[in-house]
Amino acid sequence: MNRRLFLHASAAALLGAGSVPRLAQAGMLPADPVFGRRFDDLQGQSQALSAYVGRPLVLNFWASWCAPCVREMPLLEDLHHRHPEVTILGLAIDTRVNVQRFLQKIHVSYPLLLAGPQGITLMRELGNTGGGLPFTVMYNRQGRASSTVIGELKPDVLQARLQQIL
Repeated sequence: MNRRLFLHASAAALLGAGSVPRLAQAGMLPADPVFGRRFDDLQGQSQALSAYVGRPLVLNFWASWCAPCVREMPLLEDLHHRHPEVTILGLAIDTRVNVQRFLQKIHVSYPLLLAGPQGITLMRELGNTGGGLPFTVMYNRQGRASSTVIGELKPDVLQARLQQIL
């Protein structure tokens, strides 16, 4: 079996055979296994993270009760408007009710999904062993992690890391 077929078969085993065609294009390694996950949106509809492969992605774990998370949201909102070629995705370690209540006070136009408590496990799998918030992972177009930031994002750090995925 050649290397490409082996990698595709390995990805199929990890992510489920239906995800591989979407995630692995000819000549590239499969996307990070995180893209095999699904989370509900605020309307209760399950959304596949695989839909975000193909564009740079800034995946931000946050909660409505986390002060540093709330402080960095305007920075992410600004990034969302200044760089439409990059997807900003908020993954809430929170409940639907809390997030909806939060959005009545704070405007967020980038997509938000609900991870609930399982998001803490996912953060640990992605390298945030302490499970602290906020936590941001940046992925390139191929769905490969480029960098992580534990704690509140700073504009200069965000800009430098963004250049790595563009």
